Amino acid sequence: MDPVAIDQVRLNFNPQGLMIINAAIGLMMLGVAIDLKVEDFKRIIASPKAPGIGLFAQFLLLPAFTFGLTLLIRPHPSIALGMILVAACPGGNLSNLMTYLARGNCAISISMTAVSTAAAIVMTPLNLSIWGNLNPDTAPILQKVSLSPMDVFTTVFIILGIPLILGMTLSRMFPNLADRVRKPFKIFALVFFILIVLGALAANFKIFLQVIGLVVLAVLVHNALALNIGYWTARLFRLEEGACRAVSIEVGIQNSALGLILVFNFFGGMGGMAILVGWWGIWHIVAGLITAFIFTRFKDPQDHTCEAPGL
Repeated sequence: MDPVAIDQVRLNFNPQGLMIINAAIGLMMLGVAIDLKVEDFKRIIASPKAPGIGLFAQFLLLPAFTFGLTLLIRPHPSIALGMILVAACPGGNLSNLMTYLARGNCAISISMTAVSTAAAIVMTPLNLSIWGNLNPDTAPILQKVSLSPMDVFTTVFIILGIPLILGMTLSRMFPNLADRVRKPFKIFALVFFILIVLGALAANFKIFLQVIGLVVLAVLVHNALALNIGYWTARLFRLEEGACRAVSIEVGIQNSALGLILVFNFFGGMGGMAILVGWWGIWHIVAGLITAFIFTRFKDPQDHTCEAPGL
């Protein structure tokens, strides 16, 4: 496929399918929220340095560096906007597991997941609007779709905010029920979402094969940048090794499922964005496992305080 033509591609997704994928990510976030406790937020107040540095890297440095990367490598407009969108998303729900495998500090990872999920309600539409409009290649796309930060805020609140509130309320008011449903619910939600994504991929498989080569390098470089921003920012502020590993993985494992929802809700499944975000969702799992393997080749950090997070 002519690379320019990728901006004209629209992946097929009917309204019913879009409603189902919205419900799927809502269920995923509800499963994540059941694991969160008020103490995860209080921990940041008690020891704010490490999570604060991580959130600074995630919501300020990563979007800014991503903007610079899009200007440097000049991918096609929809691919560049997909990169900016991914950078605007909060940490992914697999980051806690990856931190555990990397022998990082899981308390910091869980705290960052909790706060970044809540902060994303505001920061995701804000970063997408700011950096997307600053890039001269991507600004016309935002203007063409008349993207309203308030509309994005509303969507993100429904997908992240409401499940977060419901899940934490359920866990607090009915702890025994939460303990019983936590693992099967999260497995069900994850499998449900994977089936939805595979269905979308099957419906657009020819298009996927034609354009995947255009985004592989961009995702590889972008994800490596995210992992390194997290790790070296934490090192710069003299955090312990376990904290550095947690911050690195939190910044490098983004909630691409949320990004995919926003692509279909606001950009009509624009090919470059959808393929970029979708491939990121696959690659960051591989990159997270590779990163965890590399970290475990080094001496275990002294502040290694992990317990295996439930699936």
